[in-house]
Amino acid sequence: MMRWLLLALLLVPAFARAAESNRVTSARDTVSLISATKSATGTKLHLGLLFRLKPDWHIYWSDPGDAGEPPALELTAPAGAKAGPFAYPPPHWLVAGSVGDYVETGTVLLPFTATLPSGATAIAAKARWLVCNPKICVPEQGRFNLSLQGGAGPSREAGLFAKARAAMPRPSPFAATIAPGGDLTVTGAGLTRTAVKTAHVFPASPDAIVNAAPQPLHFIRNGFVLDLKPAGSKPMRVLAGILEITDPTGQVQALTIAATPGVAPSTMPTPWIVWIGAALLGGLILNLMPCVFPILAMKALAVARFGHDDKRAARREALGYTAGSVAAMLALGIVLIVLRAGGAALGWGFQFQSPAFIAVMAWIVVAIGLNFAGLYEIPGIAMRNRTTGSFATGVLAVLVATPCTAPFMGGAVAAALAAPIVLALGIFGALGLGIALPFLALALAPALARILPRPGAWMIVLRQFMAFPMFATASWLLWVMTTEAGADGALIVAAGAVLIGFALWLLRFRFLLARGLAVVSVIAAAALLPRIVPADAAARTTLPHSIPYSPGKLASLRAAGKPVFVDITAAWCITCQVNDRIALEPAAIQRDFAARHVTLMVGDWTRRAPAITRYLAAHGRDGVPLYVFYPPDRGKPVILPQILTPSIVRRAIK
Repeated sequence: MMRWLLLALLLVPAFARAAESNRVTSARDTVSLISATKSATGTKLHLGLLFRLKPDWHIYWSDPGDAGEPPALELTAPAGAKAGPFAYPPPHWLVAGSVGDYVETGTVLLPFTATLPSGATAIAAKARWLVCNPKICVPEQGRFNLSLQGGAGPSREAGLFAKARAAMPRPSPFAATIAPGGDLTVTGAGLTRTAVKTAHVFPASPDAIVNAAPQPLHFIRNGFVLDLKPAGSKPMRVLAGILEITDPTGQVQALTIAATPGVAPSTMPTPWIVWIGAALLGGLILNLMPCVFPILAMKALAVARFGHDDKRAARREALGYTAGSVAAMLALGIVLIVLRAGGAALGWGFQFQSPAFIAVMAWIVVAIGLNFAGLYEIPGIAMRNRTTGSFATGVLAVLVATPCTAPFMGGAVAAALAAPIVLALGIFGALGLGIALPFLALALAPALARILPRPGAWMIVLRQFMAFPMFATASWLLWVMTTEAGADGALIVAAGAVLIGFALWLLRFRFLLARGLAVVSVIAAAALLPRIVPADAAARTTLPHSIPYSPGKLASLRAAGKPVFVDITAAWCITCQVNDRIALEPAAIQRDFAARHVTLMVGDWTRRAPAITRYLAAHGRDGVPLYVFYPPDRGKPVILPQILTPSIVRRAIK
């Protein structure tokens, strides 16, 4: 009995023998040549180049996109052996600035079929590939020797081939057409809003489309349309590649498509009145958001002036404030639409991703604070020109108060950026009107105006007191500058504020020399702007025990069934900072995360980050904050409210 058991143990390695070559290993990856069978049967053999890539490193897909090159392999022995093309799994979309690439990450098997002379028992091959991370690319190469004398049957690596086959794109069951302008129309059963969350096309040719451009999704009857941006000036005739469709649970199906010429259909979006109403309501609610606190001083003074007896003047001021809010919102919307049309990965609040914009806003806020403190008078805030001042107040309200999104506002902005230009401008105009609506109502409704206190000496004290919130706002902007341009940027902002303050003080004197020095001082401050240099981009993970957002890391955690809490935030978003302090930073919440093994992932959108912009768009948002919880065991992700409390977070992770 013992002899038979010993014999069985000796035979086990033969039945489980691997069919893998030598491994070529670097600090970035480990690569080998493997076979699906232990020996060659006939003249065809299923082989594969197996990459085990370290975290943050990638190789390139068959179409690498704007940069890089795909792996290449050549069989050097036996004589006459030939290797067929690689079969590639669906790629990942990687965007850096204006460069869009298609890459493979993690453990990647590139299967291919080899044609061998009869009786071959060993294979020799050489391969070359480019392996990259976000900062550097390294060309690599290797020689591989694979023995095929393991007997009949599948090899130990056969499971890798089966897994690779399951992941390969399958032929699309849906009809696909491409319009000359780049509209890809996909129609078929089941392609509804409830079944399709996102979609993306990976072209087989690198010069077919602008690889870095977003691909907005619109639904039509029995399907959807992807707005692709053609790479050249010629109209698109055909398009081949892979279409990835993601459902609301996060499951992805990859389909091979070959779109034929067609005409762009008319989309059937949500009725325009719904988006207009959502925008109006979102703008109204924005008045209650933490982002609006920096301009409460200006609004308080505007409300105080509505208490005087001159109702006609009150209406003029209210209309001026409304006109300023609407005009500023329309201008922001137009700039954002134009930049997005040019391929820029921008979203709501994009202006705060510019250090120069933050510097100018800080100087404006300091100037207003000095005005409130009584250092000087601005035409428009003075009694003689209040309508102009109200218009300027409305403009500033929008510029300072809209880096964050209020409830109902996120969907409206996303709809505006995907809608025809007329509807888009209507949505942005409704947002501006919603911001001004409370003050418009106070001026136009006499019953409401009567509840306000009558003007008096108390307004002077209120105005002086309100200088301090403005100075606090300038301090906040200075902190934001440190996150975007470091200590040097903050010093430049402070120096510019001193120059602006000096110029305003000089306006007290009426002689020509003082006015000339004031102009020189303002010019000197403006000359500082080009000297603001953005600091090296680095993800901020200010929350305890958090990691930076990474699409690859999120995908790997999801694949492993791990729970993940994603916090998309920005330094300039006051709502985000308040939520972090109240609902995510407390030690009790951190203990809850640890007890449930939840990974806290922070996406920093303080500066432009195309990967985060795409993540926002995939969840129907174009601004921060965004909170998404991915339950364990690949459960359906949950989007949390934009205003967080500890109880909301606890309920989500439980």
